[in-house]
Amino acid sequence: MAVAYAHWVQPFVEQLLCPPGSDRPRDVSVVELVAFLAHALPAMSGKSAQMTATALRSLLRFGQAQGLLSADLTAAVPSIARWRLSGLPRPLRPDQVQALPDACDPADPVGARDRAVIVLMRRMALRSAEVAALRLDDIDWIGGTVCVRGKGGRVDRMPLPTDVGEALVDYLRHGRPATPERTVFVRAVAPFTPLGSNSVSCIVGRAARRASLGTVHGHRLRHTAASETLNAGASLDEVAQLLRHEGVASTVVYAKVDRSRLIALARPWPGKTDVSGQRGSR
Repeated sequence: MAVAYAHWVQPFVEQLLCPPGSDRPRDVSVVELVAFLAHALPAMSGKSAQMTATALRSLLRFGQAQGLLSADLTAAVPSIARWRLSGLPRPLRPDQVQALPDACDPADPVGARDRAVIVLMRRMALRSAEVAALRLDDIDWIGGTVCVRGKGGRVDRMPLPTDVGEALVDYLRHGRPATPERTVFVRAVAPFTPLGSNSVSCIVGRAARRASLGTVHGHRLRHTAASETLNAGASLDEVAQLLRHEGVASTVVYAKVDRSRLIALARPWPGKTDVSGQRGSR
């Protein structure tokens, strides 16, 4: 646990507790701690802020117990609230989606692999771990289906879109090295071992940088597929089936970006003409 917490408290240690040039920890004041947190926490994601606060409280308690700090500063570290489904999915625009596979050279073995990964994730809304777990035996070429091994041991057989199948065939024929491994996606250089889920997500990230899209992780493609499906008129139940959720409880967050249905709830702005040509009341 101490090793895991060290990552989150490192900025505090380097800036306040043991700044450059000091030969021992210094006694940090509550004013300094509050100023550090006010600057650092707003720039973090909710999860990162939570982990930082938890690790920092642990370090502060240890510091006081060891006599490094004269006061108990843990009360100055705020609790970080994270409400379920409070965030918004961040789908990519159609031109951004197309730019990702276009940034992969299908004539290159690595490019053929990366393109197949991106097309698979974008069209079937797969998680990085599900792509990494995909095995050659999971693909039924005759029946046109693919077996997806998801969270909690869940297994779903889903239709294999034509463009996904074509990208997979191109990789298997021209990009995948000869290896006894049965996973579909493997490293491009020896040893030809299976890709991990982090490696799959990094494939998307590298393609995004080549396409000048900034930071894009693999899960953005899953959000994009779900949002586009809902905006095209699918129900939440149908999107839940695409995402392989147990029910719509985990899918309702996508209703926040269903523009075609949310627009029906919008009220005319006072003094402006609405779509029917009527003036809004003042």
